[in-house]
Amino acid sequence: MFEAISGAVLIMFMRICDVSIGTMRTILVVQGRKYLAGLAGSIEVLIWVFAIRYIFQNLDQVINLFGYSIGFGLGNIIGITIEQKIGLGFAQLNIISKIASEKIIEILRKQKYGVTVLPAHGVSGQLSIIVVIIPRKFQKKLIKLIESIDSNAFITVQHSLPYRGFIHGSRK
Repeated sequence: MFEAISGAVLIMFMRICDVSIGTMRTILVVQGRKYLAGLAGSIEVLIWVFAIRYIFQNLDQVINLFGYSIGFGLGNIIGITIEQKIGLGFAQLNIISKIASEKIIEILRKQKYGVTVLPAHGVSGQLSIIVVIIPRKFQKKLIKLIESIDSNAFITVQHSLPYRGFIHGSRK
């Protein structure tokens, strides 16, 4: 019985690892980081092959299937959590504030963020769309800063894949 449970736990941990790596690999592919994606894919598949090999060698142990499926689910959760912590790539934040655009612009520039201001016209008249492109790892910090100035600011976040040109980091 101990051997069956330990086998299922082993499979679960292998699936957590390979699915977490697979999540990161997918993000690397989307960002065009082909060599890192290839390396991650090789490791991911190697782990998966070992897990599936163990399952096929022990097909009479139904508990292994539960280890496999639980590992897959947890691997997704852990992979996404890791990616959010690392914050690979860039994000474009579009900010619209009815009451504090100038203050947001001033504070963001004071904090050394690159800010582009686009004039816009809404139902209530003239306003500004504030565009900031930042490394994703600074996204939460920047949103908290904006919300501390205007908690009702409309903020959208988009994945940004720079094509050409200069995107500076913090100029601190």
